[in-house]
Amino acid sequence: MSGLWAAVRPQLAKAGRGIAWFFRRFQVIRWVILIGLTGVLALSTWFTYKAKTADVQDIKSSLQTKTTMYDMNNQVAGVPYGQKGTYVDLDQISLNVQNAVISTEDRSFYTNPGFDIKGIARALLSLVIHRGQITGGGSTITQQLAKNTLLSQRQTFLRKGQEIFLAVQLTRVYSKKDILTMYLNNAYFGNGVWGVEDAAKRYFGKSASQLTVGEGATLAAMLRSPSYYNPIDHMDNAIARRNLVLSLEQENGKLTAAQVQAAKATTLTLKDTFTADSGQKYPYFFDSVIEEAYKEDGISQDAIVNKGYRIYTTLDPNYQQEMQAAFDNSDAYLQNAADGTKPQAASIAVDPATGAVRAVVGSRGPHVYLGFNYATQLKRQPGSLLKPLMVYTPALENGYSYDSELTDKKLSYGKEHYTPTNDTGTYAGTLPMYKALADSTNAPAVWLLNQIGMSKGVASLSRFGITLGKKDQDQLASALGGVAYGFSPLTFARAYSAFASGGSLPKTHFIRKIVDATGKTVVDNQPSSKRIMKKSVATEMTSMMIGVYNEGTGQTAKPYGYTIAGKTGTVETPPSWGNGLGAKDSWVVGYTPDIVVATWAGFANTDQTHFLQPGQGAQKLFRQEMTNILPATPQTKFTTTDASARASLQTPNQTNGGDDLWNNIQSGIQNGVDAAKNTVSEWYNGIKGLFGN
Repeated sequence: MSGLWAAVRPQLAKAGRGIAWFFRRFQVIRWVILIGLTGVLALSTWFTYKAKTADVQDIKSSLQTKTTMYDMNNQVAGVPYGQKGTYVDLDQISLNVQNAVISTEDRSFYTNPGFDIKGIARALLSLVIHRGQITGGGSTITQQLAKNTLLSQRQTFLRKGQEIFLAVQLTRVYSKKDILTMYLNNAYFGNGVWGVEDAAKRYFGKSASQLTVGEGATLAAMLRSPSYYNPIDHMDNAIARRNLVLSLEQENGKLTAAQVQAAKATTLTLKDTFTADSGQKYPYFFDSVIEEAYKEDGISQDAIVNKGYRIYTTLDPNYQQEMQAAFDNSDAYLQNAADGTKPQAASIAVDPATGAVRAVVGSRGPHVYLGFNYATQLKRQPGSLLKPLMVYTPALENGYSYDSELTDKKLSYGKEHYTPTNDTGTYAGTLPMYKALADSTNAPAVWLLNQIGMSKGVASLSRFGITLGKKDQDQLASALGGVAYGFSPLTFARAYSAFASGGSLPKTHFIRKIVDATGKTVVDNQPSSKRIMKKSVATEMTSMMIGVYNEGTGQTAKPYGYTIAGKTGTVETPPSWGNGLGAKDSWVVGYTPDIVVATWAGFANTDQTHFLQPGQGAQKLFRQEMTNILPATPQTKFTTTDASARASLQTPNQTNGGDDLWNNIQSGIQNGVDAAKNTVSEWYNGIKGLFGN
């Protein structure tokens, strides 16, 4: 072994001399120091820039002002409870809380420049002990305020550096009293409560100004870990931590030994008098507002709730309350599955002239904050709701009339021999268009789409804001709702608004305007729409869809004493499920010139034991909604009547003599034109079918 070392030692010495020469020759140590200092300077410059450009001056106004939502009449609709509590000034916060927090979190608070060198040193030592793991600690009250209001909660070196520079900037902008006030009003105390005032009411049933020494120490104790030290969930932990805080106050000269002993001997008496604001009065609407602010305007969920915005919404509180009332009684219309699973339902009401959403209910059962909203986020097959949009509208635009005779036969189409069937299993041979639509008869709808061409149907659907998947664009079954990707009630409320408004498709929205805490308008949504069809076409479609509720598939959904138009849709279950007469999804869309309401019902997870039974679905729920809502609308009348009634008036009458003769001539000419047109179209599509269309 000694021989090996003797051989290696000269080589190591030579290598060492070479390295030393290299370091001297190229001044490596100086370069390392220079690069390190340059890096520190660059980081300091970046941190300074970030601190100077941060919204430090807006923190106080943001914390003092809660986000408030207003309805369509600019009346307060509610205040969503977010990550801030009831703001109180420092003189309304007991000194017992202030002393406890300062003694525990930052003893040099009133003298440090926003950060504490000793605290940073302790954090670095902890970093070494825990082998590079950032464990927190070392932050002053000012740093914690910066982190809670301006930064994320991620533990990184860069965030820690930025936190220090922001703390310095906070100290330059605000007084120490302001910083302490903002910190205590923004701190989280567990059990969904932010701010010392709400925490005092949640745990002790009193205002923050009335807290005793022991109660103040208990709240200060929670700041380390609210879930572990709150007295509701962990009384023993809370008392142990409270006693430690009391001892720290004695060390800091804020309490005498006698005061500490007396406080430690006191039992904690809990009392809850805290009540949140009225944020849950319209929960589904507020959820939708938050969702729209994020998706359309780029404002985060956290910011929209906590940054003191004034949000002017499109909410009609009367419509909303009436819609919710119908859902509160929906057990009468929707039957639970055998295992007790509750079927879901959702509905949305839109002003067709402006696209303003007036009311929304996102589900049945207890509301879940920002949970799944079936009215806006659902993706389900629509059944026959596509027929008016994809088939009958483009048919009118391509020369057909409301009473044109359509073929109602069991026919096959294309190379794959797609064969649509009627629900009744019967076929009339021919049906007038208005009756085919009202009864939602499948065979004539598919025949008609084949006549006008799939491309025109797909293009029409696109104008209504609905885009089919690529494969569905070549399938005649799409007319019956057999599509790969589904849609939401909001999608159809918007689409059918084009009929109610006379041909213009509006942009739907929940938000009119958003004003931030400084008074600046950051969002201003002006109503917008685009014309997608002639008014005459929209009127003719409305005439036919009035028949859906008068004598068609929507009769059980019609509100008594009102004329409405629209369409129903059903996604049927396979024959092997029960008696084969149930439904996976049930849809109803109805409108007047004043309001469009789209309602869906079905199970969250549909299978052979969870589907809508015969007689169950959206129709009766929709009827109750419209019965409640329509009396509160302007009750504007349609400018047209039921197509069925119009057709009856055109039937020749034997007693009218010459008038009937002229009407017969006109009718014969029209029927001849329609027949020739249909024959030519059949020839064309037959030839086209030979090439696989």
